[in-house]
Amino acid sequence: MTLSMNPPPDWAALQAEADAPRHLASLVGLPVSAVDTPALVIDLDAMSRNLQRMVEFTRKHDVRLRPHAKMHKSAVLARLQMRAGACGVCVQKASEAEVLAAGGVTDIYISNEVVAPDKLERVVALAQRLAAAGGQLAVAVDSLQGVEALAAAWSGLVGMPQPVIDVLVEIDVGQGRCGVPPGPAAVALAQAVAQVTGLRFAGLQAYHGGAQHLRSPQARRDAIAHSVAAVERTARLIQAAGLTVGLVTGAGTGTFALEAASGVYGELQAGSFMFLDADYARNERDPAQPQFEHALFVKAQVMSVGPAHAVCDAGHKSHAVDSGLPRVLPLGSGPELVYFNGGDEHGILRTAQPGQPLPQLGDVVWLIPGHCDPTVNLHDHMIGITGGLQRGTVECIIAVDARGALT
Repeated sequence: MTLSMNPPPDWAALQAEADAPRHLASLVGLPVSAVDTPALVIDLDAMSRNLQRMVEFTRKHDVRLRPHAKMHKSAVLARLQMRAGACGVCVQKASEAEVLAAGGVTDIYISNEVVAPDKLERVVALAQRLAAAGGQLAVAVDSLQGVEALAAAWSGLVGMPQPVIDVLVEIDVGQGRCGVPPGPAAVALAQAVAQVTGLRFAGLQAYHGGAQHLRSPQARRDAIAHSVAAVERTARLIQAAGLTVGLVTGAGTGTFALEAASGVYGELQAGSFMFLDADYARNERDPAQPQFEHALFVKAQVMSVGPAHAVCDAGHKSHAVDSGLPRVLPLGSGPELVYFNGGDEHGILRTAQPGQPLPQLGDVVWLIPGHCDPTVNLHDHMIGITGGLQRGTVECIIAVDARGALT
């Protein structure tokens, strides 16, 4: 492994932090064949190469990396990313931020709107704790009511320090989800933030999630060109109003090279590159982006064999299906297998070509999840291995700290 850090990751130390159940902790040092099924497995070698490639890309293009920790939901991996060169991490929920902060992550951006008063009390309390540890909290807004509610929560703080919370105005650059329209509405919101004690207008949140999975590079280029134009127009208006747009942040694994090349974005929020799920792998590759590898797998075992199909023990409870069914990783000279819906606990396996032999009872199959983020959220722990899926060794157990952190 060649991470941009010295010394390299101490997987044994990570294992000590995980406080894994005894039956999992006992796997450390054993061959991957000892891992029971179904299990969520990280190929640490591939993951490390993915991280290294992304860090090198951001350094070359002089942009910051703030990966989305909602993908892995792990304080250990968030700290690993920051040690490799990330400036901090993103999350989508206040509870995710709280969990990661409790795990030692000190620079967190809630790249989402938080409007409920009780949640905002937690947000400003977290900002206070992070400031006391030398860290920083940021949050996105897209309404005046949201700004006012955040200001009210901040004014209720007691004790020291009195943190300054970075606030980024979210504009809708094509996602059709959160965000004010680009232009005057964003200017008004930025001005409102700048007038509030304890809040600092830090820039613009401009993420186009819908562009990430457009299959052709040209389609992605067209979508992000529209986003960049909207950001540039909005930034000019805000600056004409006397405010500084300190940062434009956004981008995902499907398009980050485009945002980096724009000269407008200063920070990239890509997260899935660390694991590379099956849906992202369906994108036609843009040669401007680094080549990433699959690093997250569900290990499964054949539990039944019929005349024309086999059944494995990994159903929908072990992997998310919102972005399609998992892909079966081809290994060696074995037959190409296709995964079909078998329900909660079962996966149906058929050969891609008629006449090919089916796997045998007890055989191991490796599934590449369609969507890594919700797949991780189905598991309490991830099993980290080095040396490959077939002959590798278990190095550590990584807790999914923020599993179920939905508030």
